[in-house]
Amino acid sequence: MGKKRRKKPAPPTLEPSFESEGDFDKNIGDIVTLNITDVAFGGEGVGRHEGFVVFVPFVITGEKVRARITEIHKQFARAELMEVLEPSAHRIDSTCHYYGECGGCQYQHIEYNEQLNIKRKQVSDLFERIGGQSKDIVQPAVGCPIPYGYRNRIMVRTQYNRDTKAMNVGFLRYHSRLVVDIPECAIAEPELNESLKEVRIDPPRKNGIKFTLRAFPKDWDLPPDSFFQVNYHQLPNMVGAVADCLKAAGTKFLIDAYCGVGFFSLSLADVVESYIGVEVDHRAIQSARKNAESMQRLNGSFIEATTEEVIEELVKKYHPEATTIILDPPRKGCHASILEVLRRARPKQIIYVSCQPATLSRDIKALCADELFEVNQVIPLDMFPQTQHVECVTDIRLKK
Repeated sequence: MGKKRRKKPAPPTLEPSFESEGDFDKNIGDIVTLNITDVAFGGEGVGRHEGFVVFVPFVITGEKVRARITEIHKQFARAELMEVLEPSAHRIDSTCHYYGECGGCQYQHIEYNEQLNIKRKQVSDLFERIGGQSKDIVQPAVGCPIPYGYRNRIMVRTQYNRDTKAMNVGFLRYHSRLVVDIPECAIAEPELNESLKEVRIDPPRKNGIKFTLRAFPKDWDLPPDSFFQVNYHQLPNMVGAVADCLKAAGTKFLIDAYCGVGFFSLSLADVVESYIGVEVDHRAIQSARKNAESMQRLNGSFIEATTEEVIEELVKKYHPEATTIILDPPRKGCHASILEVLRRARPKQIIYVSCQPATLSRDIKALCADELFEVNQVIPLDMFPQTQHVECVTDIRLKK
């Protein structure tokens, strides 16, 4: 197989404590000994060589390691782990035979409770540095009842292996565009691993194919390509967190932006007098209406539009002092125009749900400028155990 490698971009959120001091006197391939002082958002450990920051994967805060330099940049370097000289008490053996080779997981070497502590700290650091918020508003991360075998959707790839003269069927390797051949995924639902076995018996003949294996939710109408949360086992905790925030604000009306097939609005319809959901995906809106009918959640409606197009009109439709808006945007966050409309409209509450705490923190800073809104609390939920990702439910209130 070829040696084409995927160059990992610079971390999007370098904490001030991660900034380098001085120049780096090592070359690619050199071995360094590092004391790991933190785990950055994205999953890489932070060490220093004579003041210069070196990021290393698969390590834990407090460990001493040997690592080989693989990348050198102006402000930081990257290295691959060679040996753990002094292991953390939280280090465990990984469950998956392909961990470290496959790029899907970053934390299988860490006890699960410590994974939760790491994610809570990462979120609070980002909220403080980017969002200008106190770390105290970030609650302990809510763990998943099933930390393995939880993913209901996986992206599988094919790539011809010239050495074995067979088709690799699996996932991208860590830091590479090459595909590692994997018979099963440790974090996928058992149903998906059965489907993966069937695919491997008669794999696609074409090189470079990407396809999705999915376990569809019970009791929900869902188009094949529409979004739904990837962890059914953690959904009750997520809905509970959003419901608690909504009830605490005492609002009567709900606007569900980026509503998809109506998951939040229909799950919370009995908490409010009326709801309205907004989604640009035509098939998702059709499914949302079907779900409303089948669930008898008929005290609201769904409209097909971009949130940017209709948010101002929707906020005017209800009394702002009695309205909650749920924002569940893509990873890139909200368009600036949406945040500006919300600042003008001044709803009583915004519940912002996000799987990207960096863009969430950025948007929070914009909403809370001039102390117009304030963050009541942030609830991290581990929708993605064993990985770098974390979901957050943020309760934002109009400041009186």
